[in-house]
Amino acid sequence: MARTRYARSSGLRIAYELRRGWRRGRPWLVLVQGLGFDRAGWAPVLPGLSRRFRIVLVDNRGCGRSEPARAGFAVADLARDVVAVLDAARIARAHVLGISLGGMVAQEFAISNPERVDRLVLVATTPGWPYGHPMPAASTALMMATGRMDPEVALRRHVQNALSVRTVVERPELVKRLIRYHTAHPIEPRAWSALTSAGAGYSGQRRQARITARTLVLHGDDDTVVDPRNGKLLAERIPDSTLVTMPGLGHLLFWEDPAGFVDVVTSFLTRA
Repeated sequence: MARTRYARSSGLRIAYELRRGWRRGRPWLVLVQGLGFDRAGWAPVLPGLSRRFRIVLVDNRGCGRSEPARAGFAVADLARDVVAVLDAARIARAHVLGISLGGMVAQEFAISNPERVDRLVLVATTPGWPYGHPMPAASTALMMATGRMDPEVALRRHVQNALSVRTVVERPELVKRLIRYHTAHPIEPRAWSALTSAGAGYSGQRRQARITARTLVLHGDDDTVVDPRNGKLLAERIPDSTLVTMPGLGHLLFWEDPAGFVDVVTSFLTRA
């Protein structure tokens, strides 16, 4: 892992990492994670993306080496953390990719800072309430029941729920890999709760129409965490956007099919 750097945002230290590669002229790509992951969670796709881009990896507040907030916060605050990281790294403009909660952050970043976004990639995410489809009932029930479960059982259930049914059945080794990852990269309950609240309270309304960056909306059609119909909503609302649905993949599509994910993202970001 490259050296951890820090930016200051709202009085917090936000950890980030730069992967420059060997060609300095390549464009920057900012990667913003979803709930439950720090920057190490990009491991399956990082080698492929690093071949074409210089990478900025961000730890959301309360994750990895970033400080947790002392009070509640909103998705807009997480977007300001990304601004602080780019300022600290002296990066004026970059491609931005966010998944799930990170996709909400990427939306806010693009809406508030259009001059700093080259192209935008929104993965397995939602425009937020009340203009998006709610979390599927099974995932809502799992979230509600988590506190009453044995921690190991809860972790396995959440990992399985984030993958497609086919992946869980055919690739049990991937379930084990994700459980090992989460065990090695735990997030404190307070930070988890704060990030969950920020995502649940996000309301992009119809401001996605103000996004000026060319945008890729990417979703797995077997996502049971974020309703795949939200991808269609986002693509309809963002003026210059493309919707790509990856069949047979769940919420963690970039772990399930890293090569396919890298191909789709790279093709979009490098297309003339």
